[in-house]
Amino acid sequence: MRLRSALTWMAMCAGLGTVACGGEEAVVPGAPASEPPPPQTEMAATEAEVQSGTELLREVFTYTASGRDPFESLLRTGGVRPLLEDLRVTAINFDARYPGGSVAVLRDTTVGKRYTVRVGDELGRLRITAIRQDEVLVMIEEFGVERQSSLRLRRRQEGTQ
Repeated sequence: MRLRSALTWMAMCAGLGTVACGGEEAVVPGAPASEPPPPQTEMAATEAEVQSGTELLREVFTYTASGRDPFESLLRTGGVRPLLEDLRVTAINFDARYPGGSVAVLRDTTVGKRYTVRVGDELGRLRITAIRQDEVLVMIEEFGVERQSSLRLRRRQEGTQ
C-alpha cells in the first residue's frame, strides 16, 4: 500500500511540475476531465493574419460627373421625332444673294412643336440640305440608306383666311 501511495504522489507532483513550467496538463487517472479550450473565432484568426504581415486591400471605384447617367436606359423608347410625314413648312426666309443664310420654319403637326432650321441642321434622322424659295430639301437616313425628299411651302388659297 505504501508503494501505491508513493507512486500516486509522484505522478501528481510530476503533473503539477509540468503545469507550473508551462507544459501541457497531465491527465491524472481518475480525475475529472477538464473542458477543452474554446476554438479561435474568425476575428481572432483575422487579427493574427493582419499581425503576421498580410495586407488587406480595398478596391475603390470613382465615377466622373461628365459621364452618362448610369440609371438612364440605353434603349430609346418610341420613334425618332420628327417624322417627315408630320412636318409642314410654315415659313421660308430665302436670301437670294447668300442661300446659306436662308431660314425655314417647320412645324410638327403631331406634337405641335416648331423648328427653325438652316442648311446643315439635323432633326432626328432628317438633315436639311437646301432651302429654296418655295421648298426645303431634306436628306433622310433610314437603316444606313439615304434618300432625298422635299417639303413644299403651301400657298394660302384666295378667299380663305
